[in-house]
Amino acid sequence: MSRLVLVLGDQLSTGLSALREADKSRDVIVMAEVADETTYVPHHPKKIALILASMRKFAKSLREDGWQILYSKLDDSENAGSICAELLRRAEETGATEVLATEPGEWRLIEALKSCPLKVRIHEDDRFIASHSDFDRWAEGRKALRMEYFYRDMRRKTGLLMQADAPAGGQWNFDHDNRKPAPGSVSHAPVWFEPDKTTQEVLDLVEERFSSSFGTLHPFGYATDRAQALAALTHFVDHALSSFGAYQDAILDENRFLYHSLLSAYLNIGLLGPLEVCQAVENAYERGDVPINSAEGFIRQIIGWREYMRGIYFHDGPEYTQRNALNHKRKLPDFYWGAETGMRCVSKAVAQTQADAYAHHIQRLMVTGNFALLAGVDPHALHMWYLSVYIDAFEWVEAPNTIGMSQFADGGMIASKPYVSSGNYITKMSDHCKRCSYDVKAKTGAKACPFNLLYWHFMDRHRDRFEGNPRMAQMYRTFDRMDADRRETVLREAQDFLDRMDADERV
Repeated sequence: MSRLVLVLGDQLSTGLSALREADKSRDVIVMAEVADETTYVPHHPKKIALILASMRKFAKSLREDGWQILYSKLDDSENAGSICAELLRRAEETGATEVLATEPGEWRLIEALKSCPLKVRIHEDDRFIASHSDFDRWAEGRKALRMEYFYRDMRRKTGLLMQADAPAGGQWNFDHDNRKPAPGSVSHAPVWFEPDKTTQEVLDLVEERFSSSFGTLHPFGYATDRAQALAALTHFVDHALSSFGAYQDAILDENRFLYHSLLSAYLNIGLLGPLEVCQAVENAYERGDVPINSAEGFIRQIIGWREYMRGIYFHDGPEYTQRNALNHKRKLPDFYWGAETGMRCVSKAVAQTQADAYAHHIQRLMVTGNFALLAGVDPHALHMWYLSVYIDAFEWVEAPNTIGMSQFADGGMIASKPYVSSGNYITKMSDHCKRCSYDVKAKTGAKACPFNLLYWHFMDRHRDRFEGNPRMAQMYRTFDRMDADRRETVLREAQDFLDRMDADERV
């Protein structure tokens, strides 16, 4: 008797473990565009379009390879609306009683498969470098799960940028070379792809179904098949990687992409594999085409942060997204959904997110994330926003970045200190402040940068927790040296700003 083989929308890889276990001559692949997966958060229309178009193309390539495919489009009249319901429907059609699946990347879907009234055999997703057991062994007995040490083990395991047992260039991490402020101009632009017939059909469907969602669908130029994703990788390596390292933390007011790769979405849905991407970067370094700080900085993002975030997500369990160590409860401000704000850095990051379903890591961490942390926004609310609006957001990678790294809601499992800063960081790394309604140099008064006010408000209200942190002690000494009247003014004006924001006034 045939078995069903489930392939999800972020599992578009021919080497998928469930496919390896299947028998092409008798088993049937099930792929389904279902309402549950398009609506469990209000996804950006571009994200929905990317996944559905890529699914349809991947199904076609599997069919051409000899697989039998049962594919449900979102608007099929018999579509049952959820992954489990579609498996039950297809099991009834085929007589299958067993399902082969590759482990999903979200606890929500794992539990749905385990609760499905079919025999579902879940195979580990071995498209990653570190298995769950690898990470658990690494984490065992450690007081702090710091990424840097995990990253070094991944370098040793893969051999990437290694010379025998030593790191290439004589050091593991070149991050100190990768903090240059925004350049005057950028010569690079990412490669975009004109929608073909399949993609256009999906765009029409998404426009019809999700036009009221936050986010602009057109123009759409993301890769939707492996050939296009490989072309995007080649373009990045050839035209942007050399400058990626130095300027990866920079932000430009009128350039949304700088030298970033925009490959994360293709990695996260399976069109590209982490090792092949890193090997392409390593090859460019070995040819002498790119400096080591760019090669190492990029590879660290993939085999360091990406793998580490997945490890944390599965190591800590389903309750991770509910963590709130700082007890922050403020609602997410309306300007995260496009309402007006005078803070240009926030406004530009949100506008870019709305247009492209994309913002790079510093915009997420040090602008939208930093503001939410300073203001005391509920970390789960911010988590749900990031999961909704970014094209590369899947919970296994998004949640630890938000809950842990950005919001310190896990109490320091990931970060040794909160990622908070005043407006000084933003003006150093971007040109936003030159055209802002606020004055980044003003510490108090009507024109004072809200980041400046809220920074000290955050430090003051969490003093008991962070005063003894050696990485933050100096800032408390600076605060204590302030004139008492000035401290009182800063805290009062910060609270006034928060009160106005809570009342939905324009801030």
